[in-house]
Amino acid sequence: MELPSPNPEILTRKAELVARLGEVLPPAAVISDPAETRAYECDALTAYKCPPLAVILPGSTREVSDALAICHDMGVPVVPRGAGTSLAGGALPTEDSVILGVARLTEVLETDYDNRFIRVQSGRTNLSVTGAVEDDGFFYAPDPSSQLACAIAGNIAMNSGGAHCLKYGVTTNNLLGVTLVQMDGTVSEIGGAHLDAAGYDLLGLICGSEGQLGVVTEATLRILHAPEGARPVLMGFNSNEVAGACVSDIIKAGVLPVAIEFMDRPCIRATEDFAHAGYPDCEALLIVEVEGSDAEIDAQLEVITGIARAHDPVELRQSTSDEESARIWLGRKSAFGAMGQINDYMCLDGTIPVSALPHVLGRIRQMSAEYGLDVANVFHAGDGNMHPLILFDANRPGDLETCEALGAEILKLCVEVGGCLTGEHGVGVEKRDLMTHQYGPDDLDAQMAVKDVFDPRWLLNPAKVFPLAASDARRIAAE
Repeated sequence: MELPSPNPEILTRKAELVARLGEVLPPAAVISDPAETRAYECDALTAYKCPPLAVILPGSTREVSDALAICHDMGVPVVPRGAGTSLAGGALPTEDSVILGVARLTEVLETDYDNRFIRVQSGRTNLSVTGAVEDDGFFYAPDPSSQLACAIAGNIAMNSGGAHCLKYGVTTNNLLGVTLVQMDGTVSEIGGAHLDAAGYDLLGLICGSEGQLGVVTEATLRILHAPEGARPVLMGFNSNEVAGACVSDIIKAGVLPVAIEFMDRPCIRATEDFAHAGYPDCEALLIVEVEGSDAEIDAQLEVITGIARAHDPVELRQSTSDEESARIWLGRKSAFGAMGQINDYMCLDGTIPVSALPHVLGRIRQMSAEYGLDVANVFHAGDGNMHPLILFDANRPGDLETCEALGAEILKLCVEVGGCLTGEHGVGVEKRDLMTHQYGPDDLDAQMAVKDVFDPRWLLNPAKVFPLAASDARRIAAE
């Protein structure tokens, strides 16, 4: 993977940069020792690594603003970093860049149950947002699989979703406002503690912008009343294609479960060994959860199980206790980690129309055979957000390149059937050179023109999202 050429002047001015940053940040918040910066050389896309010039860990919006102003003045690229759980290389540094981590920004700033919002600093983890309000009967809906570790800043950058996004939406549907610091240090308040803001939808622009436009330091999030009850049902099928057809039929029936999750045999086997969730022995598994009162749950599950029976399931089992439900979800949330115990893998993130699931799952099986690499599937089936895991051996020469080629073909397939390159992981470095497959030159130029407005010198999160040649040309023209 190609990175932009480092700025040699910045490399020689490292001592000056570190000294200036030390004037506005506490000593422990500036990391410049190469041995220590190596901890930040990659995110969860570990196939690519590059140690940064330095790492800064501001503890307030003011510190973020002051630090960015210094980097802007010196022409130093900055890579915003949440918790480093990005699977698309969204926080991969360049060797002349500064990593700006939000790990010290963890405070709850305001909670308002009457108006159903919470305002937090952006380094707070996803799960701990719900943890701050659950004793009062509320929760924060987006729930990525990495929710125990991932930061709200990264969720906003990538517009993250999760298993329950089918009913509650992804981050953009649960985000009310942000405090944004632009590259030159300018601080802006966008949106706020109300349902909708007047004027242009700048909040919609920021959410999913992958750190290209600014650094989010605070976020106002929608919180919801916890449901009266919830119950998952396990459905086992003899093939991926049959399970995909069942998902399509459930959606067509007009029933809206809170979640429909899909796992195939490799994931089922690895996850069962890891979490002992009680999953059936089958080729494909669906976890369908509904919520509401007992009567509402029973009525919804009657329709859903009726649809499932028409597809001849090998097992159809409802949870009978809170403990069993917790095990079922522990298994699903552990899937990526469980697979990582047995194999190197690259996790993709394409989105397709639900009606195309049977066709796409069949084509992925064929592509897997053509490229000679196994593919495991685990994903949010209800909204067509697929996460194929391509298994490879990182120590075998050529395996990574074959994996990347197979991944590109799968993502192109997603676009060809009417979907898109990403649902919640973002473009990062992983998919930037596939952007021309989904967007024409005019579309890409319009997107880059927006970045020109927020970051005219193209210093924020370099080498991400846009094809490298195009972003390099924009950056050079701005110098």
